[in-house]
Amino acid sequence: MSRSETQSDTYSESHVILTSVRILAPFTLTYGLFLALHGTDTPGGSFQGGAIIGVTVLMLAFAFGIEPTRRWLKNSFITGLVTGGVVIFAATGLATIALGGAFLDFDAFTDAFGLSHHWGMEAIEVGGVALIVSGVVVTLFFAMAAGFTPERYNAVQEDGAEVSDDD
Repeated sequence: MSRSETQSDTYSESHVILTSVRILAPFTLTYGLFLALHGTDTPGGSFQGGAIIGVTVLMLAFAFGIEPTRRWLKNSFITGLVTGGVVIFAATGLATIALGGAFLDFDAFTDAFGLSHHWGMEAIEVGGVALIVSGVVVTLFFAMAAGFTPERYNAVQEDGAEVSDDD
């Protein structure tokens, strides 16, 4: 029995959902970017902004299908988001150490360059946290959407250990 016979595709096109997502997605993406870019100045912050950006991608996946969205949004791009966020976060912290301060001691930027400590916080909030959170939300969604197929379940029951996707 093939997989298509045992497990049906749950995606069904709904004009109401497609139209709603086409209308709402630009607004939710804009609001997520607003929160991420104003993370240190206004309520909300980059964590919430990154989460809203990630959920906008989930909304697109629910409307247009998970597999087309997964093909459109390459794994390398999502990995780049998360990796870029971690690199920016670590680089900002290590730069403060190199300038004679403690890790993430933003006053080192003030002493060395005359910049307000606000700019160091912006680098962490916008460049680090928002990228990491949005990438992780999308990654977790795609990982859960891949599911635990009946073939994998049977293999685990027989072997007592999980079978990789390469098998």
